[in-house]
Amino acid sequence: MSGSSQLVLPTSTSLHRLLNMPGALLDTTMDQLRTLLTVHETRSALRAARALGREQSSVQKQLDTLNRNFLELCGEALVVKQGRGKDVLFTPTGESLVELARETLAEWLDGIHECRRKLGTTVTVGTTRYMLDTLAKAWHHVSDEFRERDVDLKVVHIRTKDIWTKLETREVDVVCGSVVTRAGAGWERPEFDVIEWRRGGLALLTNLPETVVGERVRVPQLRSVPLVVPGAGLIAEFLKGWFGPDYRQGLDIAAEIDEIQYGISLLRSNLVQGAMIVTSGLGVVASNNELREGGGLRVVELADDSMERLVGVFARTDELAKHPADHPLNLLWSAFKAEAPRP
Repeated sequence: MSGSSQLVLPTSTSLHRLLNMPGALLDTTMDQLRTLLTVHETRSALRAARALGREQSSVQKQLDTLNRNFLELCGEALVVKQGRGKDVLFTPTGESLVELARETLAEWLDGIHECRRKLGTTVTVGTTRYMLDTLAKAWHHVSDEFRERDVDLKVVHIRTKDIWTKLETREVDVVCGSVVTRAGAGWERPEFDVIEWRRGGLALLTNLPETVVGERVRVPQLRSVPLVVPGAGLIAEFLKGWFGPDYRQGLDIAAEIDEIQYGISLLRSNLVQGAMIVTSGLGVVASNNELREGGGLRVVELADDSMERLVGVFARTDELAKHPADHPLNLLWSAFKAEAPRP
């Protein structure tokens, strides 16, 4: 069977079942599942066609085929037209198939990516916003060879709180970001290799006068300062390290934020009187009046002898070790080393 006249839906979402399907039938099945998902998201064959860059008649033909097949198989169609200009209605069978289709396509794409990763044809790098330049510098060393060997570099945005999880689950091969470590200590996680970029501390941005918060604050003094804090991420990890997992109970939290820019704007507005913990690098930028959002805020040194921020590049030790030196992952790792600041 070929074309879009019939659909044989896999009875399992397992990847090996999909791989055992004939090529033409597999292409047809995956395409029809993708079409069904798009119709479900847009609630219209016309809108789905626009999203997929196809003719409406092509999308409608696939829907009609799916409806006919499932009416024969299950006794119920997948979608029901509700009249001209109205959204299509998905039946219970249709909703069930949508869930199955979503799982099937996700597992299929994950399987393809894993195969490409093992073969060295894809390298996935997770990077925080402030480490994109680091990746760009390393990329210049390997870009020509990657193109010659048809190796894809996949870049994904990653948040500090997800660094270890993304590496452990192999969703990314390399991470460029910042983690919390003991001040002055060596690297303490042997399951991960690290290329250190720099180590640094933290600072405070505040709209409070010097009579309330001086030019230098030690960590224990934070208990008496109204704080604007993020719910998760690097700063939250510092707070947990200083005050324990229930740190919110012992601090005066004036506001919780999801992103730094919002916190800075909140302090500038004077709707909240307090201070926000930031990286020392951001503090330097603010003190040099280079932070557009931070006008009118003071920078205060935050003294801490217990923990510090390690900025660097991270990868799984076993993953680097099992590949030869000319594997794309190790080539990129060497490129990062070439760009790393000298001690």
